[in-house]
Amino acid sequence: MDTTTGKPSPEATPALPEPPVHRPLPLPVRWALLAFAILCLVLGVVGVFVPGLPTTVFILMAAWAAARCSPRLHEWLWYHPLFGIMLRDWANGGRVGRRSKWNATIMMAACAVILYFTAPKPWMAAMACTFMACVLVWLWLRPEPV
Repeated sequence: MDTTTGKPSPEATPALPEPPVHRPLPLPVRWALLAFAILCLVLGVVGVFVPGLPTTVFILMAAWAAARCSPRLHEWLWYHPLFGIMLRDWANGGRVGRRSKWNATIMMAACAVILYFTAPKPWMAAMACTFMACVLVWLWLRPEPV
């Protein structure tokens, strides 16, 4: 890791792709997107520690917003040791790692069990589980990184 720029040193990492660059937006839009990016980043970091709160979705949304409002934040996310891998895989064809797929499956299954025991009406639990099943089908159909 280069201590002056915070980027991985060329010797340590084999040619990581550069983050995408987007055209500048008006200042109020950039401020709104920056607030959204920070909120999503905070929720994503909390999701690392809180079971059931997704990390990947929030980091992807934070990176999307940061790419349009703050090149510095987007670059930091792009080269981050934990979040950067997810972002680069997603940018490379919407790829999702098998470990992320299994984590999502286990968390959604746990949420489904909790829902069935705590939902005030059975149809509410069934509807939430149906949505989670649709998301899982979509997720498992995503290509995996090579």
